[in-house]
Amino acid sequence: MKILLQGLNHKTAPLELREQLAIEPAELTDATRSLLHLPGVREAMLLFTCNRVEVVVCHDTDVQTPLQFLGDHLGIAGASFAAHSYEYRDFDAVQHLFRVASSLDSMIVGEPQILGQVKEAYAAARSIGTARSHLERLMQATFAAAKKVRSQTGIGNASVSIASVAVDLAARVFGSLKGQRVLLVGAGKMGELAAAQFISQGAQSVLVANRTHENAVRLASTFGGRAVPFEDLYTAAAESDIVLTSTGAQEYIFRREHGREFLRRRKNKPMFLIDIAVPRDVDPALNSIDGIFLHDIDSLQSVASAHLEERKIEAQRAERIVAQEALGYHRRTQTLDIGPVVRELHEVAEQIREAELCRAQSQMLPHDQRAAIEGKTRRMMNKFLHPVIMKLKSAAEQGDVDAITTIRTTFDQSLVQQLRSQQGDKKTVEIPPPSRFNALTA
Repeated sequence: MKILLQGLNHKTAPLELREQLAIEPAELTDATRSLLHLPGVREAMLLFTCNRVEVVVCHDTDVQTPLQFLGDHLGIAGASFAAHSYEYRDFDAVQHLFRVASSLDSMIVGEPQILGQVKEAYAAARSIGTARSHLERLMQATFAAAKKVRSQTGIGNASVSIASVAVDLAARVFGSLKGQRVLLVGAGKMGELAAAQFISQGAQSVLVANRTHENAVRLASTFGGRAVPFEDLYTAAAESDIVLTSTGAQEYIFRREHGREFLRRRKNKPMFLIDIAVPRDVDPALNSIDGIFLHDIDSLQSVASAHLEERKIEAQRAERIVAQEALGYHRRTQTLDIGPVVRELHEVAEQIREAELCRAQSQMLPHDQRAAIEGKTRRMMNKFLHPVIMKLKSAAEQGDVDAITTIRTTFDQSLVQQLRSQQGDKKTVEIPPPSRFNALTA
């Protein structure tokens, strides 16, 4: 089974394109299942975060365009993002997935949220039956690699996140967050992380607004803040110095006309908005209004780069671990893949042995000698096959397809010679072609 990963992320595609592929939770199941309609695809998983959209498929025939297929399913022209996407196959796909889960491909290297998001993506695919034995094996290895990176490097020390970088940016703009009034729109994980950061840096008050008011109450009570009914959102925003949004809304919550009204109510006192949602919650047009300062998730990258410098040495150690883990997984799966071939070697050799015994029996071999000869010939067969199988396994572990092909060719020639030597013998057992060799090295 082959692996193909296609996607786009914050390095390859602007936010305007990434948000086109944003998938609502209600759509995720149908979108993932749709990938199984691609010829040759046997298993599939979708990873969607604020910084990336990635499609992972296991397939047994050539597959070219799962990302475009997903775009078509969502009603998006594939050509609009094809130039911004990337593709990894087999070993490279494994290594990329290990890097993603280990937070080596994140905007903020070492941020801990991505591993949880990868686990959620796998759990969703498994729950609907699109992730089975092959993805099960791959994802368990992915989680193990990420755990090893966390335990054996300091990449996660003093963990940061998109939310914490956003708060740091706000602190730089205002000089200090002491005395500032903050509104959080969205009570999810990002909102929770941001609330903790704002409180720790001395914000005067933290308000929380969420469409499900109970979630806003829960988050606000955790940090000593106050929940705001969603219908009072715009009033609360006008009274806040900093607004951070992280909802799952599919349309802008704050538009240009809202910005103008906020400034009128604030008597033109400046207002800082941080939009870390994908799709975006805030119309980019607000940034053109004097007195309103807007940052989205892509504009946080300059702040995030400072954290990368601090973690560069640990990231290098983590990269070595990921490379070793990916190579180990590749070797294990290659060895597993030749299992049927090894069994067929034994089957074919056994048929040759049986054919020769039949020949000997037809030549009046004494019955009391048959058991002894049976044992001797089986031992001879195993001794003959042992070095062949060891070479085959070694080649598979190294990913050396050329060596596997050579072994296959040699064995095929020996089979042809054996068949020719038995022409005309009525007791000869028909020997099937080693079809699994062909499948392995195709």
